[in-house]
Amino acid sequence: MLQVLDAAAVRRWCAAGRAGLAAARTEIDDLNVYPVPDGDTGTNLLLTMESVEQALASAALDMAATVRAMAHGALMGARGNSGVILSQLLRGLAEVLETAETAASEHVQQALTRAAELCYAAVAAPVEGTLLTVARECAEAAAGLGATDLAAVVREAHAAAARSLARTPELLPQLQAAGVVDAGGRGLCVLLEALEQVVTGESTAPPAMTPMLLVPRDRSVLTAVRESGSADYAYEVQFLLRDAADDAVGQLQRTLARLGDSLVVVGGGAASPGLYNVHVHVNDVGAAVEAGIDAGRPFRLCVTRFADQIAEQESAPQPALSGRAVVAVVPGEGLAALFAQSGALVVEGGPAAQPSTGELLEGVRRSDAAEVVLLPNDPDTAVVARAAAELARKDGHSVAVIPTRSVLQGLSALAVADGTRSFADDVASMADAAGSTRTAEVTTAVREAATMAGICRPGEVLGLLDGDVVLLGGDVGAVARDLLHRMLTGGGELVTIVTGADAPAELGDSLTEWVESSYRAVEVVRYDGGQPHYPLLLGVE
Repeated sequence: MLQVLDAAAVRRWCAAGRAGLAAARTEIDDLNVYPVPDGDTGTNLLLTMESVEQALASAALDMAATVRAMAHGALMGARGNSGVILSQLLRGLAEVLETAETAASEHVQQALTRAAELCYAAVAAPVEGTLLTVARECAEAAAGLGATDLAAVVREAHAAAARSLARTPELLPQLQAAGVVDAGGRGLCVLLEALEQVVTGESTAPPAMTPMLLVPRDRSVLTAVRESGSADYAYEVQFLLRDAADDAVGQLQRTLARLGDSLVVVGGGAASPGLYNVHVHVNDVGAAVEAGIDAGRPFRLCVTRFADQIAEQESAPQPALSGRAVVAVVPGEGLAALFAQSGALVVEGGPAAQPSTGELLEGVRRSDAAEVVLLPNDPDTAVVARAAAELARKDGHSVAVIPTRSVLQGLSALAVADGTRSFADDVASMADAAGSTRTAEVTTAVREAATMAGICRPGEVLGLLDGDVVLLGGDVGAVARDLLHRMLTGGGELVTIVTGADAPAELGDSLTEWVESSYRAVEVVRYDGGQPHYPLLLGVE
């Protein structure tokens, strides 16, 4: 029975956690029904922990080096939303545990609390009934024990996580309809079970499984994490504002919230009437300053470009960087060739095989470009892309992530890329082109699940419109025609059809003929993308 955690115990926990996730991988993948039943959460968590073990193999054996390597390995190997959230959880643990050579019960309580805080800070729109919920409730339960021994803390954390997991279907209707618990939360329970085994020396059966109540993000935590650079915004703008009325300050806050993030406006009241301190991260510096002029009289204006700030902080010589590049995540040989021909540097990956943070970072580094646009082409990969962008900025790259949801939005963005424009203007133009492209996908359900269109069953064809399941059917062609009809009802001049590796041989031709005969004013382009899992990708511009 351990009384404290030392570096060796942390390493044993990481190894046991990886082994537990390997054993539970298929089970966790099968639980993955939210938001789309694509069955990859267990795989993403396991790959993230494998990266942790690789990092630990070359790290010094003391506590500080061990937990830093643990956090760095998780960040570099994080895949998908679940992997990125896990990397933040391990980072939170590391921030507390690195302060002591051996960690007692109170250190573990503090570490679990910090881990939950960073998990929330990593997600733009937290949802109840997920891994976030399980992380917060287990931290609260452990902290609620007060002064006690280490074994009691880890046992309560594991038991509380299991209770929280069992309640996730009550919080998330999709889980309740499918009769499953949250996949990410189940993965966290596996890791906490491994921690309990390491501390107590006992092989435990999981307690009765059970979610947490969602709490608002701690905005101060988010601001602290982002002060060294924003994933989406290139400039920090800060100024004092004099002679500002309360209603004008309210309008200023709304305007700046639309322009950027990490927004803080403090001041006013009896102590400093009409005087405020304003801080925000933006791309459009002029618009932020104009908003301040509309509200009052700005003074002591300070604008910092994050790339310059980071470059000043780095003492080591940096490689010479020049020019601009586009790095795109693309599934399938056909699509990869198409993006490469259009000038993009391709990183292989897609909805069912997201690249890691490290792979995207290596793609940015290989570009040798001073300015880089990242096209994730998948909602889950966008989270990883932001993490890679933050790391790439430390190398001196200026990186913008355009949150493209599909390769078709990525193609639209790439088509208008223009290196002769300013970086900010080019990114804005590419983002606008991507946003004006409506996308649809046709795939097949891997398990029974609740969708917006009803209950889908294994093998049933799913039609997704802008990321949501809107159609269920038995025939790929029929679902595709219905999707295109819905998309073209609202207008459109160009239809893009991309056939996948599993598409019937005649599907592309028949669908092209149908569009040309049904919508004579619409142009059709067709590509053999070769992407896995999705027989058809459709776009309308």
